[in-house]
Amino acid sequence: MLADEASQILRDAERLCTADAVTQAVRRVAAAITTVLAPANPLVLTVMSGAVVFTGQLLPLLNFPLDLDYVHLTRYGDATVGGRIEWKMFPETKIAGRVLLVVDDILDEGHTLAEIKRRVLEAGASEFYSAVFVDKDIGVSKPIAADFVGLTLPNRYVFGFGMDVKGAWRNLPAVYALKQD
Repeated sequence: MLADEASQILRDAERLCTADAVTQAVRRVAAAITTVLAPANPLVLTVMSGAVVFTGQLLPLLNFPLDLDYVHLTRYGDATVGGRIEWKMFPETKIAGRVLLVVDDILDEGHTLAEIKRRVLEAGASEFYSAVFVDKDIGVSKPIAADFVGLTLPNRYVFGFGMDVKGAWRNLPAVYALKQD
């Protein structure tokens, strides 16, 4: 996407969540995760690329030992509508017998997170937990619910704080929604 187009998208967007609210949500999630997983020495899997920002701010707030790796799969690519799940990378770290915490940017329809859960349990994970920065309220049941949620937002296309719009604006400290027509 060209810079002019990206700038216009941001100008037209509605800010749903300030940077301060984002920071508070991350702190709440970190506290909840610490309460549950501190004794577990979990393997934390960040979902590329969207969860990088959330994970990067979350990990320093987790004051317990953990291991870190990543998964890379997508349903969106550069589109704004989800499609078929495409696996790009499964973790190289041994999963069998481990407590896993999967960190993702958004729980939209739930297909991606459900697929990750299926694959890691199939690989022998002893327990599965998930943390998402945003749980989108889509008005229907999802195949999976996150254990830890930063924010619940309306059913709109959101971006910022790791979430992109056509590849742009992952770097924003606040969360925005595309302009509604």
